Amino acid sequence: DYVLVFYQRKQISVRGSDRLHRLSAPPHPPHRLSVCVDLAVEVELEADPAEGEMVLIREEFEARLLEAGLEMERDTEVRVYGPSFTRLHVPWQVLSREAEFLKIKIPTKKSYDLKQENGFSASLSEFWRKVNQPFQPNIPQLGHSTTKQLSHYAPTPHHTPHQAPRHALRHATPHAMPHAPHHAPHQLLHDEWARYGAFYKYQPVDLIRKYFGEKIGLYFAWLGVYTQLLIPASMVGIIVFCYGCYTVDMDVPSLEMCDKQQNFTMCPLCDGVCDYWHLSTACGTARASHLFDNPATVFFAIFMSLWVATFLEHWKRRQISLNHSWDLTGLEEEEDHPRPKYETVLLQKRQMMRNKEKKNEKKKKKKKKIETGVEKLTWRDRLPGYLINISSILFMFGLTFSAVFGVIVYRIVVSALMAMSPDPETKSNVRVTVTATAVIINLVVILILDEIYGAVAVWLTELEIPRTESNFEQHLILKAFLLKFMNAYAPIFYVAFFKGRFAGRPGDYVYVFNDYRMEECAPGGCLIELCIQLSIIMVGKQLIQNNVFEIGIPKLKKLIRAWKGKGISLEEREEQRARPPQQWNLDYTLVPFEGLTPEYMEMIIQFGFVSLFVASFPLAPLFALLNNVIEIRLDAKKFVTELRRPDAVQAKDIGIWYNILSGMGKFSVIINAFVISFTSDFIPRLVYQYMYSQTGTMHGFIDHTLSHFNVSNFRPGNAPTSSYLPETTVCRYKDYREPPWSAEAYQFSKTYWAVLAARLAFVILFQNLVMFLSLLVAWVIPDVPKNISEQLKREKTLLVDVFLREEKEKFHLLQSLFSSKDQRGSDTSVVATWSLNAVISHPCRLGVLFLKQCDDGTY
Repeated sequence: DYVLVFYQRKQISVRGSDRLHRLSAPPHPPHRLSVCVDLAVEVELEADPAEGEMVLIREEFEARLLEAGLEMERDTEVRVYGPSFTRLHVPWQVLSREAEFLKIKIPTKKSYDLKQENGFSASLSEFWRKVNQPFQPNIPQLGHSTTKQLSHYAPTPHHTPHQAPRHALRHATPHAMPHAPHHAPHQLLHDEWARYGAFYKYQPVDLIRKYFGEKIGLYFAWLGVYTQLLIPASMVGIIVFCYGCYTVDMDVPSLEMCDKQQNFTMCPLCDGVCDYWHLSTACGTARASHLFDNPATVFFAIFMSLWVATFLEHWKRRQISLNHSWDLTGLEEEEDHPRPKYETVLLQKRQMMRNKEKKNEKKKKKKKKIETGVEKLTWRDRLPGYLINISSILFMFGLTFSAVFGVIVYRIVVSALMAMSPDPETKSNVRVTVTATAVIINLVVILILDEIYGAVAVWLTELEIPRTESNFEQHLILKAFLLKFMNAYAPIFYVAFFKGRFAGRPGDYVYVFNDYRMEECAPGGCLIELCIQLSIIMVGKQLIQNNVFEIGIPKLKKLIRAWKGKGISLEEREEQRARPPQQWNLDYTLVPFEGLTPEYMEMIIQFGFVSLFVASFPLAPLFALLNNVIEIRLDAKKFVTELRRPDAVQAKDIGIWYNILSGMGKFSVIINAFVISFTSDFIPRLVYQYMYSQTGTMHGFIDHTLSHFNVSNFRPGNAPTSSYLPETTVCRYKDYREPPWSAEAYQFSKTYWAVLAARLAFVILFQNLVMFLSLLVAWVIPDVPKNISEQLKREKTLLVDVFLREEKEKFHLLQSLFSSKDQRGSDTSVVATWSLNAVISHPCRLGVLFLKQCDDGTY
């Protein structure tokens, strides 16, 4: 059932460790599946003992395993160095004992018929079942069942429970947390799940759960639900994009910008070397902006906000359905055992307090206080770790902002240098070149910092000394998410809400390092740049992480391990060739499982791209869908063929990840409201059309958004040194400011304040409307499906009937036993034992009744 791996080094005195590893069947022919065994997790030793002490520690460890009831089978050959394997077997009585302690639910002999649909709904369900049949994996016993077995807590399991051996080994040693063996068809998972050719099929979630445990099963179930719901979002996003393509030739502002007869002469983009230019040269940017900045974008933003609410509600229903089918509805969270590091620090504290007490033996009353006061670590013990955490996180925030600022400086400097080039083609491509290269630099920085922040988050969490593994995981997730969220979205936030808003105006620009002007948005607005930034970072991040980090790095590690394995002696090589490797030898070469946090984190960051800035990039759900179709099979292949079989852990939900998703869903409403209001031209267009347009149309909108500047007001050195438009006296720039002939020249105009008020009003209206609709969706969709609710009620009633019938039969058995005793005239004591599952709060405890015959014949 388990394998204990002890690695013996060549040196006499070295740092050693006992390790337990779960075995995972690699993709070999089916005849090897019969020897597939299960795993245990790694056991780290905190100390660095000498070889003799190492042997004593190992013997103590194995003695605890034997004391817990496990059986051992050692290697027949004695190895001087290298890995040696000890097989651990969990007897049936140990499984039964631990199953009772853990209150594991098992199917009973009693079954009941499921409620069948009638009429039109039955026909519709049958039709849908036939349509879905080609997309179902070819898994035996996966068809539609009309009956369900009752499940209840029982002291003796009918099959190997998930948690029983794990619980036994946990009591053998605080470091070991293995899990019970599952003899699931590994080859079936490989053929029907872990192949790219099965991309169009549903996942065999029940089989995944049986083989890997509930926690991993829930991850793939969640990923499947998320990917499935991306299909309607992608379709609506494509429709919105197609609408933009269809209406681009009818968009009046774009036509006005492209009209050369309008002859808008714009102010220079840089000081000195840049010349005046015509707005019609930005025609391509204006047309591209309309593809993503059109009235349909607002509808899509509202739709995606409701989509997030629907996705969360749908997942809650799916989760409850899985809990019911996996018999987890009554699962109580097991108290985690303290982590080894926590116990080590606690032991050190106790030792320090004892030493302090020995130095002050006169104060005898203090001794009792010290012994009872060191049961756990207090906030004072963790204070240094907390201070390091806060300062480190603030430093990494500063590092992220510094990276963003560095890219901003790069854009400003390169733009100025390219503008000085004598080549006219280079000058014309300044904005495209700078934007593309800056986004690529941003992407590389994000990927590098992502890996650094992941490692730093683990280090910071260790400094906090969390008591249990669940506490450690929660703290790690929060830190890693916070750091990676800032890292991934900081450049996008800058483009969406800050770029071009602090650049100043002609004659009064804001400068960086006193020489370079702050960058401005493109003539068509910042939304197109936000779209470019979002698309490149999203697609590039997914492609590189999938192909390099998830595929390339594990293969590189495998090659390194294989290369290290070539250092063995010639005699051992001949011995290995003569003797075929066992299953545990093959599985030992696989990559250890490091948890689901990286898998969830990747999808959560993608969820942010899909929901937070979807108003600027309607195709984001489509790219996410394409990525996830590959991601599911990639993860499946990794779990089945490249990783050691993970520790199977029971879980009722996806934990803190749901709270993060819910928070991001609410945050996305605010972000999309501000993107539509302040980044796009949706509000200025509405204000112009209904307040300032003479005809009630968009004609004249471009002229309305451009302010005037008298070129004689340029500061020395700011005006073009040479110009092909020397007769220019007034140039235009995009802003709402008073003209130079006004008494309040270059001050914000009344139009500016009207547009600002409309933008703020839209933010409030949008947020309240979408929040109300989201709450309405959550209220309309019940958390518990109706059929599951009915089944739960029916199961409770049937279980009560079953247990009452059993108790009645046992009572009759006792009566017959006592009557036979009366006939023989015996007055000996009678002991009767039976289960009280139906009437006491602890269903797996045994009730013992002591009965003695009295003189009057009663008991």
